[in-house]
Amino acid sequence: MSPDSLTNVEIGTVVPAARRALEAGGGAATEFTDAWLANRRLSDHTRAAYKRDITGWLAWCDTHAISPLTVTFLQVNAYARELETTLADTTVARKLSAMSSWYDFLTRLQAVPANPVSGADRPHVDRDHSGTVGLTPAEVDALIAAAESATGPTADRTRAVIALLADLGLRVSELCGLDVTDLGYERGHRAVRFTGKGGKARRRALAPGTAAAVDAYLQSRGTPLDGPLLVTAGGGRLDRHAVFRLVRQLARDAGIPAWEQLSPHSLRHAFATTARAEGVPLEDVQDAMGHADPRTTRRYDRDRHNLDRDPAYAIWAARARRGGGRQ
Repeated sequence: MSPDSLTNVEIGTVVPAARRALEAGGGAATEFTDAWLANRRLSDHTRAAYKRDITGWLAWCDTHAISPLTVTFLQVNAYARELETTLADTTVARKLSAMSSWYDFLTRLQAVPANPVSGADRPHVDRDHSGTVGLTPAEVDALIAAAESATGPTADRTRAVIALLADLGLRVSELCGLDVTDLGYERGHRAVRFTGKGGKARRRALAPGTAAAVDAYLQSRGTPLDGPLLVTAGGGRLDRHAVFRLVRQLARDAGIPAWEQLSPHSLRHAFATTARAEGVPLEDVQDAMGHADPRTTRRYDRDRHNLDRDPAYAIWAARARRGGGRQ
């Protein structure tokens, strides 16, 4: 089934093809999923994640000899409970969300009578809490210093990667998706354009230090006119896994205690909390991070205040003044 087949206005033509593909399983089901995703306005990262989620669900159905077209919410529950034995609630919730979107599409095509995920028991996810391990401004400075001290053929790329993550708070998918042609000048600003979450076109200003790091990297690799901005030694696009490893390696070199728990998103988290601590208005931080809902931005802010204002510090200080207990 080609992507064009899903744009056919004749539902009677599309539905039988969709049913045949999903009942056949294997490559045919994968082809249907690819066609569905091709008709969605999504970023490359989101599209890839959705494909993994649906592929995993179809594999589970195949293993249990269940047709994805006749599945019930009870079977979706069984799948979710199985996932919860090895995955975090947030990950399970995301997978079920992708499945629900997929079934909504099938429902609109009239390929299934109803969305079985709608009645499933999804794990509760606290939207007011971020599970990301954050960094203090001093720890971000230490991470940048570690990048500045890097040597070898990838040193300039390392500095550019960390500058873009720390100074712009980019998502790792946004970072890896950048092309050389995304760089430019707008209204007197050195800027970068990119595709954000949900396939939205976005642009950000590059601070002088960020621009200098990117320019130094491009100069060292010969300043190509097009193609990926960040590349591997073989010329391929740098992927999220390499960036993940880089952040942890630098954090370890910088002596950051929680280095084993950090991720590229930790720098995005630090961008938000530091901007708010410096008095940047919430709406400006929200715009910079590409959050559709200000409550998402506030979540980072609450995490910062929850730790800074933890009563444990006051209790410990009072005890220290009294000269009692552990010091």
